[in-house]
Amino acid sequence: VRMDDLVEAGWIAPFGGQVTNFDAKKFVKPRKSLKFMADEIQWAFAAGEQAWSHAGLEDGAVDPERLGVVCGAGLMYCDMAELDPPYRKSLNDEQKFDFSRWGSEGMRELFPLWMLKYLPNMSACHISIRRDARGPTNTVAHADASSLLALGEAADVIRRGDADVMVTGGSSRKLHMTDPLWHAGAKFWQSGEDPATACRPFDATRVGPVCGEGAAMLVLESRSHALRRGAKPIAEVLSVASRSEPSLDADGFSGQSIRQAIEVAMVDAEVAADQIGSINAHGSGMPAEDAVEAAAIHAAVGDTPVTAPKSYLGNLGAGGGAVELMVSLLALERGVIPPTINHQQTDPACPVNVVTETTATDKPALLALNYNTTGQSVAAVVKKY
Repeated sequence: VRMDDLVEAGWIAPFGGQVTNFDAKKFVKPRKSLKFMADEIQWAFAAGEQAWSHAGLEDGAVDPERLGVVCGAGLMYCDMAELDPPYRKSLNDEQKFDFSRWGSEGMRELFPLWMLKYLPNMSACHISIRRDARGPTNTVAHADASSLLALGEAADVIRRGDADVMVTGGSSRKLHMTDPLWHAGAKFWQSGEDPATACRPFDATRVGPVCGEGAAMLVLESRSHALRRGAKPIAEVLSVASRSEPSLDADGFSGQSIRQAIEVAMVDAEVAADQIGSINAHGSGMPAEDAVEAAAIHAAVGDTPVTAPKSYLGNLGAGGGAVELMVSLLALERGVIPPTINHQQTDPACPVNVVTETTATDKPALLALNYNTTGQSVAAVVKKY
């Protein structure tokens, strides 16, 4: 079910950050693999192909035993059209769903390899097959924290000496209608708002996030491997740290895990606050959560400039951290801080220095931040190479 169909049906989420004009056939080889790829897997695969090309690598350029993949991933929901035939086969004489018929008749209507199309680990699997990667391959599924956690794992694999090159990132969507139904996620969807201004992180008038979808992948290399082939890296991953506290849905969420993740990441990176050009904040636009995050950021790094890419992209979920980091990496390469849109009214409850215009910076490092609703926070420090 696509966004246009949902709008026509009067769905509670009449807009979102949708991937459009994407042709998987331009990237996926062999094309028969598309039968086993949900949209999120197709996006991850395509992003992996683009990252590989952007890194100046060719097929077979890396020892397959020294090449691995770590992806962040969320739940991949089945298209409703695929469940219609098995559902109808499971109806009883009164046209009500009968679980006893599901196992005996309904499931027979499913595509035989149906599960392979929607398993969260299949993004990493398809990328590793494409690249003949025989090194460490893994998937991290921790909701909005997934991509940065995957980045940390990929960097650690290289630091441990278990690989020379790692492909990492994330892919996800929060626009599927099953997400708000299954996870009571309707509170995250905004209707009756102007789509262009609906997501207003840290703004005094914020009402909540807008959901989106997408993917981004990066190629990580050991310094020696990159120099040996004459590559010029964009940035160096100095540290990734994570901390936890009680769920955001529980009473007493304080942001302690956010502050601790930032502080530990900075200590591990041996970087002081005055060396950080910008904070790539989680910035979902949720009233209470933005206030907690802002207080934690201020406590850890003071008045360091803050940008919130979700104001443009919406909340992608597990792949969001990778896409947001990509935005800041491109900005870091150009010596600028990307702006936050829709921030017009300062909120005393959000004591952060939100950047609202593209701003030049000569500071070498940036800090990326994400957290999830189960209370896990992750911060990554990267430095311009």
